[in-house]
Amino acid sequence: MPLPFEPSDALLLVDVQVDFCPGGSLPIPQGDTVVPVLNRWLEAAATTGIAVVASRDWHPPHHVSFEPQGGPWPVHCVQHTPGAAFHPDLALPNHTIVISKAETESQEAYSAFDGTGLAQRLRDAGIRRLWVGGLAEDVCVKATVLEALREGFEVRLIEGGMKPVTESGGQQARELMFQAGAQPGTLG
Repeated sequence: MPLPFEPSDALLLVDVQVDFCPGGSLPIPQGDTVVPVLNRWLEAAATTGIAVVASRDWHPPHHVSFEPQGGPWPVHCVQHTPGAAFHPDLALPNHTIVISKAETESQEAYSAFDGTGLAQRLRDAGIRRLWVGGLAEDVCVKATVLEALREGFEVRLIEGGMKPVTESGGQQARELMFQAGAQPGTLG
């Protein structure tokens, strides 16, 4: 089966972290079920040598988004804690470009592009198309995809490689992402 990648492609995995999976502090229902799907994509990416980027929430202990500070979310993905780690079964290669977001106490960031320099890094590497999967489809994946499209990248959504906080939120996010120009992505 021919792989869908071109040299100007990159795989972008959004926030596949312990705290966003069952047992974590902010679990996405069945969030861990994206891991085997994304591992197939990581294997395909390794076969073709395309770039792999993985974003992560990387919050300080008193982040503005946390409930104790008046934010909407429980404490999650605190820097250097087990919950902030990538899912242990996610087979990220050693050359993965790790993008940390929302690293300062006073700034929230849902998109992997927000304050990270990711767009310029991708342009400098000649990347034009992103294959995107991760968690949560209706929060950080959606924000990342919409910003990628605004930045001029083509985007393919990895089929089966995303899970939403709620099914209705996921449906709304998919519709919005497709309306904005994202397209479905399959391995064939």
